[in-house]
Amino acid sequence: MSVKQQIIDTLTQVLVPVHLEVINESDNHHVPPNSETHFKVIVASAAFEGQRLIGRHRAVNEALKAQFDAGLHALSMHTFTPEEWDQEVQVPNSPKCKG
Repeated sequence: MSVKQQIIDTLTQVLVPVHLEVINESDNHHVPPNSETHFKVIVASAAFEGQRLIGRHRAVNEALKAQFDAGLHALSMHTFTPEEWDQEVQVPNSPKCKG
């Protein structure tokens, strides 16, 4: 199973998101072709209700501990409550890190 699918499956199970996007951004970095080491996650979940940003990020990092232990190198996170997501937030584009 791909790392991307592992992330999708894990976050779906743990956070029960109303919205989830997992984007492999490894090709923006100096890694071998077809790598799965750098991802961007956009997730809206009721599990984030009442949590500050740091708590939301900790929840995602904790959920993905096995993937980090297996070689996931970088994760960009954009975390929202369902209400915040319904306000049609704009998620910024990731910078190109390749020189």
